Amino acid sequence: MGKKEKIERALKNIPGEGFLKVTGEGKVRLDSSKRAALIRKGNELFNRGEIELAKKIFLTTGYADGLIRIGDLYMKQNLPLEAFRMYYLAPYPKKVEEMMEKMVAIIRKWLTEDGK
Repeated sequence: MGKKEKIERALKNIPGEGFLKVTGEGKVRLDSSKRAALIRKGNELFNRGEIELAKKIFLTTGYADGLIRIGDLYMKQNLPLEAFRMYYLAPYPKKVEEMMEKMVAIIRKWLTEDGK
C-alpha cells in the first residue's frame, strides 16, 4: 500500500465533527450544587455503560476526571482520535502531548516510506 492510499485510509477514520469540539460563548454556567448533582449523575451513567450521556454531562460541567475516564475507555476501544479529543477537552496535557508525539511519528514514517 502506497503513501497516498495510507493517508486516504487514515482520513476516512476522522470523525465527521472533526477532532475537537470548540466551546466558548455558549458555555453553561452552573452553581456548585447543580454541577455536583450533574457530575454524580454522569458518574452513575458512566458506571452503567451509558457513555454518550455521561460524556454530554461531563462536557457540560467541564468535569476533567470524567472526560479523562472516557478518553481511557476510548483508548481501550481502539478509538484514539476520540480519546485524544477527550484528553484535550479535559485538559490532560501529559496525555495530549504523548498522543501528539505518536501522531507526528506516524506521519514522519508515512513520509519516509514514500522515498523507498
